[in-house]
Amino acid sequence: MPIPPPLKVAGLAALALLAACNGSADPQKNAATAIPDVEIPQLSLATLQEVTRELSSDAYEGRAPGTAGEEKTVAYIIKKYREAGLQPGNNGRWTQDVPLVEITAKNATPLTFTGGKTPVTAQYAKDYVAFSYRVQPRTEVKDSDVVFVGYGINAPEKGWNDYAGLDVKGKTVVVLVNDPDWENRETEGPFNGRAMTYYGRWSYKYEEAARQGAAAVLIVHDTEPAAYGWNVVESSNTGTQYLAESKNGGADQTIANGWIQLAKAKELFASAGQDFDKLREAAKQKGFKPVPLAGVKASFAFDNDIAKKMSRNVIGVLPGAKRPDEYVLYTGHWDHLGRCTPVDGDDICNGAVDNASGIAGLVTLAKAFKQAGAPDRSIVFLAVTAEESGLLGSKYYAENPVFPLSQTVGGVNMDALNAVGPAKDIVVVGAGKSELDAYVEKLARMEGRTVKPEPTPEKGFYYRSDHFSFAKLGVPMFNFGSGDDLVDGGVEAGQKAAEDYEKNRYHAPDDEYEAITNWEGMMSDLRLYYAAGRMLAMTDAWPNWNEGDEFRAARDKSRAAAK
Repeated sequence: MPIPPPLKVAGLAALALLAACNGSADPQKNAATAIPDVEIPQLSLATLQEVTRELSSDAYEGRAPGTAGEEKTVAYIIKKYREAGLQPGNNGRWTQDVPLVEITAKNATPLTFTGGKTPVTAQYAKDYVAFSYRVQPRTEVKDSDVVFVGYGINAPEKGWNDYAGLDVKGKTVVVLVNDPDWENRETEGPFNGRAMTYYGRWSYKYEEAARQGAAAVLIVHDTEPAAYGWNVVESSNTGTQYLAESKNGGADQTIANGWIQLAKAKELFASAGQDFDKLREAAKQKGFKPVPLAGVKASFAFDNDIAKKMSRNVIGVLPGAKRPDEYVLYTGHWDHLGRCTPVDGDDICNGAVDNASGIAGLVTLAKAFKQAGAPDRSIVFLAVTAEESGLLGSKYYAENPVFPLSQTVGGVNMDALNAVGPAKDIVVVGAGKSELDAYVEKLARMEGRTVKPEPTPEKGFYYRSDHFSFAKLGVPMFNFGSGDDLVDGGVEAGQKAAEDYEKNRYHAPDDEYEAITNWEGMMSDLRLYYAAGRMLAMTDAWPNWNEGDEFRAARDKSRAAAK
């Protein structure tokens, strides 16, 4: 497949909003800082394909942390980093240990609801899934009172508390996925309308239920607000789960977390004499009060196989030529789901696009940076573990950084490269949050692309990948890629391709190397990623989050400490 010749980012662009070295983002206090021109060398399609093919082969068994697949994966990434000319990134070591607990549920009973008009039974995997963050050999919820708590949100800054006036200790709470205003077409409303906030994520629902002292939490699955089908819920939650090791063994967590199918939830509410649809509408309004499903008790149980394992992040570094103690990050997760729910007898979730392609991108960019010569700042290539288990590898690095976050300028996260062909547009996930937007505008002009709003902000992608671990602690990270407006076929073709991938290959055994038929989109985006990182590495500016952003305070604090 032909690859376009090396590109030149033409012209200096004045960036008044980009912070100078003191970390301040006040345009009145800082002179305009130029985004530097950078040369983009020829990137290796052969390397991208080779690494993607290797890591997504059946020999790696889906690259689950703590398995033989991890051993092969880590060894292979180290080999490719070394060949690319990188140096070990962790004080002479290529890896950073990440302590994990592996929990595999087995012998799950049906989930039964008694005490209503008629008993309701939900079958494991088919109708419900559940797992535990508590490190104990058996999980059991028995005769637990059931309460509907709307969207399960406690947001004091918004005057919103779905748990108001309720003691949920020992109870099972049923919650809705996403935010109360997710159906708004615009990104305006108490929870940003169509754009999901962290309050809408399943991980938040579990965290808040635990803070409230609930025994168990069941999220009602509805495909549109969840942004994926039940097949994704089932494949992601019925296999081995990985937790970050904690001192108390998860004692502060709920006994069990899970999901329940929409139809089964409606059956449950009807048995309790409640109208699910009416309560769902009521839960969208501020001041909603939790509704006990009077007399209904929930019971279910499962055993847990537990193993403590050490997983690893893989870190390579290209030291900077002038300011080696300032760092630009490239991140991508090497893990996938391992063995999962079989499809036509195939139980290996190979994860070719998600995210063998991202690791292949790291190696491809590492080779290109080395061949082009070190930029002013150091470049860190970080392949993290356990993203599929809740961003655990990136979270561990961010909280235990090898290179101080206060000295980390920013970076690029690559999670599932564009496998459907080159696009005419660029979509920024989290646009308007940081001063990195100006870089994206320049990158778009470079390729004659347009920057468009995120088409599906309701899917909460900003909180679903490894850049979020760094953002929470103040480091601005690029999270952008091709949009739906394909060069060949336009928006209709792009949306069709995205829907096909989500339905048939995302978190499923069919995400295989052979399913990737177009590599031009990946190469086009990699050129942008190269340019973005090189620009950050050649300027002396320190990008910040915009005033009022939730992560601005963390960045200001870390930069002040660095000085």
